[in-house]
Amino acid sequence: MVALEQGDTDPRSRGFSLIELLIVVAIILIIAALAIPNFLQAKIQANQASAASTVRTINTASVQYSAAWSNGFPPSLASLGTVGATPTCNGAMVLDQSITNAPNQKSGYTFAYTPQGPTIPSPPAGCAAGYSSYLVTAMPNNVYTGTESFCSDESFVLHYSTTGAAIATPVACEALPVMQ
Repeated sequence: MVALEQGDTDPRSRGFSLIELLIVVAIILIIAALAIPNFLQAKIQANQASAASTVRTINTASVQYSAAWSNGFPPSLASLGTVGATPTCNGAMVLDQSITNAPNQKSGYTFAYTPQGPTIPSPPAGCAAGYSSYLVTAMPNNVYTGTESFCSDESFVLHYSTTGAAIATPVACEALPVMQ
């Protein structure tokens, strides 16, 4: 047996053993397995809350447009965004461009604005004719970004579908449960 001099260490006591490393890795994997599903569910819930809020924001922007331009409700989602340096009836500058410009997406949802009813007769000069009503929808891009779809119209009542299905008409929207 070799005698160790002062300052030398036993070569078998340096570092971690393979079993110690495997135990640490196993503990980390268990913690990750518990945390990741909770993180994904929290992200989905945050995306859904953001989508519902954005639908409400589009409703408010539509009323602002109607009041500012005396042209009924906007003819398109793009008309609520930015076209030039100053607000006009074709670019009212009341919504973020990520929502008003194609592909109309934010927080894992795609937003659609569908004018309904007759157009407003005699729109202001240079303006596309507005409409008497509209339907706003928010659809999840996939199951990892959301599981519910949302809709609303000029009544400002927010409805939702737990299946995330497309909502094509105001009648289909109003048949859905109301979000409180």
